[in-house]
Amino acid sequence: MKNIILSVVVMSFVLVSCNQKSKQDETTNSVTNKPETTTVTVNPNSFSIKEIVANYLSLKNALTKDDSNGAADAGKALVETMAKIDMKKLTGKQMKSYMDIADDAKEHAEHIGDNAGNIAHQREHFVLLSKDINDLIKTFGAEQKLYQDFCPMADEGKGAIWISEVKDIKNPYYGKKMLTCGSMKKEL
Repeated sequence: MKNIILSVVVMSFVLVSCNQKSKQDETTNSVTNKPETTTVTVNPNSFSIKEIVANYLSLKNALTKDDSNGAADAGKALVETMAKIDMKKLTGKQMKSYMDIADDAKEHAEHIGDNAGNIAHQREHFVLLSKDINDLIKTFGAEQKLYQDFCPMADEGKGAIWISEVKDIKNPYYGKKMLTCGSMKKEL
């Protein structure tokens, strides 16, 4: 009988010890797994498209003033900014999304940058660049209030969006000719 009681006490001690060790392991695992979990999502402090958006807005503002040279400079700055993006802060899926959008955006920004003096060509590429920037903002968010505006006459009457930092309509597709033509579609 003493052996049975002693066995039960020893078993209870072992079970309690194992259970406490298991809880410690769970705590340790959750602490060590936590950084892995936070790297799965984009941390706004580690990855930002803020500079990309700022360069895009400079380009847009130059087009609203019919400033082809300013648009070209902003296009070149946008290409440089996109080349400096640290993609190590992205997961594989996020990197693929970024690359799909950014490759096209860079191409359009390069065309705008290389065509100072040809504002009609710059505006053609701005239509596509605006779609790409809109997609980047949808995918990665923005750190400021932005507006998606729409001009029904742009892109040969098909209509086109652009992103703006102000509520007032300042149309980059027609500049001074029709500066207030268009409407705000939504707040981003």
